[in-house]
Amino acid sequence: MPTKIRLQRHGRKGYAFYHIVIADSRAPRDGKFIERIGSYNPNTNPATIDLKFDRALYWLQVGAQPTDTTKNILSSQGVLLKKHLLGGVKKGAFTEAEAETKFQAWLETKQKSVKAEVSKIGEKERAVAKEKLDAEKATNKAKAEVLATKKAALAVAAAKAAAAETAIDAVEAVEEQVVIEVETPVAEAEIPAVEPEAPIAEVEIPAVEPETPVAEAEIPVAEPEAPIVEAEIPAVEPEASVAEEQETPVAE
Repeated sequence: MPTKIRLQRHGRKGYAFYHIVIADSRAPRDGKFIERIGSYNPNTNPATIDLKFDRALYWLQVGAQPTDTTKNILSSQGVLLKKHLLGGVKKGAFTEAEAETKFQAWLETKQKSVKAEVSKIGEKERAVAKEKLDAEKATNKAKAEVLATKKAALAVAAAKAAAAETAIDAVEAVEEQVVIEVETPVAEAEIPAVEPEAPIAEVEIPAVEPETPVAEAEIPVAEPEAPIVEAEIPAVEPEASVAEEQETPVAE
């Protein structure tokens, strides 16, 4: 029966992790399996691998074929290297002790590289976190400045409003004082009672006798004047002598 070393998916959408299983190559990916030899979680940095080293080595030695992903996982854990060294021991290239020494040296180097990578990732994460913190501090500072400006403006407005209210109160107080002074009744001065004057004795005025009408004077009727007789102007005789004019009587 051909067997494979492969991953079996678990977890929710967007956060998947995998079981490393030994399964029949004809079985579905998430179907039945023969043995579970570890787990793989790619959501962490670096990825978390939990592997049963001896069981993985055994299945490789009996002919189980890993998939590409599981082959990389087994290589990173030294399973493939161990299999190679044990093959050399069987061929007589070196002893088992030498093979173990070589494997431990590789394992130490691998652990150092992993630690260095973890440290580098940690430093990078800390740098990113510091940048975020600095950006957040700058944002908070800007917000604080804006808030301080708004508070100052509100304080000035409140001071102006208080001053205006104080002025209004003062004006109202003065108006109330004026109203009180106007409404306060003035004490009425006691006006001495005036004694009624003694009635004046009525003077008997003698009756006036009507005047005797004046007899109308007899006004004489004016006689009409006699009409003036137009004087007869004598015709002037031409070249009359002065003597004749003197002798000629004037008719009345």
